[in-house]
Amino acid sequence: MEQINRGFSHRTVLKTGLLTAALLITSASGMANVHQPRWAQHAIEVAQQQLLSTATRVMATDSFPRSIWKGYDVAFIEKQLETKTDSFRRTLVPLPSASKRETLRLCNVYDWTSGFFPGSLWYAYALTNNHQLKQQAITYTEKLNPVRYYKRTHDLGFMIDCSYGNALHFAPNDTIKDVIIETADNLAARFNEKIGCIRSWDFGKWNFPVIIDNMMNLKLLFMASKLTGDKRYYDIAVKHALTTQTHHFRPDFTTWHVVSYNDDGSVERKCTFQGKADGSAWARGQAWALYGYTECYAETRNPVFLQQAVNIAKMIMQRVTTQDHIPYWDYDAPAGKRTPRDVSAACVTASAMLELSKLVSDGKVYFNYGEALLKQLSSPRYLARPGTNEGFLLMHSVGSLPNGSEIDTPINYADYYFLEALYRYLHYKG
Repeated sequence: MEQINRGFSHRTVLKTGLLTAALLITSASGMANVHQPRWAQHAIEVAQQQLLSTATRVMATDSFPRSIWKGYDVAFIEKQLETKTDSFRRTLVPLPSASKRETLRLCNVYDWTSGFFPGSLWYAYALTNNHQLKQQAITYTEKLNPVRYYKRTHDLGFMIDCSYGNALHFAPNDTIKDVIIETADNLAARFNEKIGCIRSWDFGKWNFPVIIDNMMNLKLLFMASKLTGDKRYYDIAVKHALTTQTHHFRPDFTTWHVVSYNDDGSVERKCTFQGKADGSAWARGQAWALYGYTECYAETRNPVFLQQAVNIAKMIMQRVTTQDHIPYWDYDAPAGKRTPRDVSAACVTASAMLELSKLVSDGKVYFNYGEALLKQLSSPRYLARPGTNEGFLLMHSVGSLPNGSEIDTPINYADYYFLEALYRYLHYKG
């Protein structure tokens, strides 16, 4: 126990302390005792079965489930992008071998998606009070311990907030804080004071690229500020959000995917890497924006952020015109029977809408929208049958269509935000 009090610097010590502490703590959620609509109950049962099966299956690999390997049709991508093949062929990822296709795609600890599977286990545990899920959540969270030393990505929030952040919430332990704080230090080190943003990528021809996705990583900084009392983390997060608000949004409150800055803070260029075109509204990017500004308001109570979140929410409800509100992969993609939906964007949107509903006086419209999305996502069209879908919960997400990556496939972050949305829904519905 003396080691627990001193904190941890090694994985083996962390594992002992975290496991011991977590198993001694009773679930704080009580969700298993909350009345659940039948559709929600079914979704939770599917999640429990799929996640436990996958956790056991993947354990020996020391990896994390990410998606299902897919191929792609260049002619189809050309039609979706409404542009000639030559303009994007250089960005396409290599096709997986025929033997790989339709099989489970794993990722290592340093992949930007590595935190979503342990995070899903934590939410599933909170929704069921199943201690098998808790044990697996602990095990997979501990695998991410090396990320505390990793400095080559802006996605540290996704990796650590979803895993260790949820561990801190559902099985609190002082030793978890060290990982969160160290990781937040590495994220904060990517902040450029003159530009007013956290740098996103270290690749490509951009001078200082910032993607809208980066709004999702600010939560890690807010968490570190509360854990340490150091306002520096808070100030960096707020400045990044304000700078992004100034430069990333169009008059209709859709967002650019990438904004690159010159060294003096002026804008070098605005473009996309994953959307249909530079000026299009990439679906998941709009969801990232809604979630990010909703979170910023929840943490700061700055009305500027609330108004931004409300404006984005209204835009989404107007722009998504599919009958079931599950958006196409890009709002400006040519709609047709083969146009892929992006379930991951719908899941992020649902979770954000439910959170926003609790932050405004007239939140019913946002709650109802989030509820409607969850009901659709829990239907057979999107929710997998137990024992199928390579263990993932949801079908029909899109990672990066212009790059030929993860088109119409299950993806781990869709599952994560789906479960988060379910958790929020059952807490907020009254």
